[in-house]
Amino acid sequence: MNMIAAEPPRTRRRTGEPVWELARVFPGQGCWTEGEYLALDRAQNMLVEYTDGFVEVLQMPTWEHQEIVVRLLEALREFIRPRKLGKALCAPLPFKLRDKVWREPDIVFVLAQHLADQDYPHHADLVVEVVSRGKEAQERDYAQKRRDYAAAGVSEYWIVDPRRSQITVLRLAGAHYVEHGVFRKGAKATSVLLPGFAVDVAAVFTDAK
Repeated sequence: MNMIAAEPPRTRRRTGEPVWELARVFPGQGCWTEGEYLALDRAQNMLVEYTDGFVEVLQMPTWEHQEIVVRLLEALREFIRPRKLGKALCAPLPFKLRDKVWREPDIVFVLAQHLADQDYPHHADLVVEVVSRGKEAQERDYAQKRRDYAAAGVSEYWIVDPRRSQITVLRLAGAHYVEHGVFRKGAKATSVLLPGFAVDVAAVFTDAK
């Protein structure tokens, strides 16, 4: 008499439940390597950051967010290109702050003397973050990334906040940032790193609406 092994019972699927088989293809949090993070970042249409084995999927940018990024990037490029000061690019572009820490700033600027033959920048002289909606995004850009970029030696950090209609420009002083200025409508946000570079705050936010 032939004995046929019984098929193991199938787990009932529930609507909204994660596809665990796919989730298990990837490492668990805390176990990611830099290579695995970069492979995921290249393969997926999403913004992903990496810290000491953990990955974080960021909010997809809105129309307003991208309009602000484009406006600032265009202004920055118009200033640096004729002067051959360096290169500026926008996300998605992973930026290595230190071993096992990668960020994806909205805009990264690298001075000409710091440019290197690498797939991704390992140094930046100025970064820009446009603050997304929500308390978590506020905490990330105003506090967490302020610490991260200062520790990485980024000379200047612009925090562009559409909800407050303001641009905060921070300059590196030793190991920490100090405020160069908090610029609102009616003023022009200026740079310390790039003397002469300025953007009209009202125009940045009005053009994005």
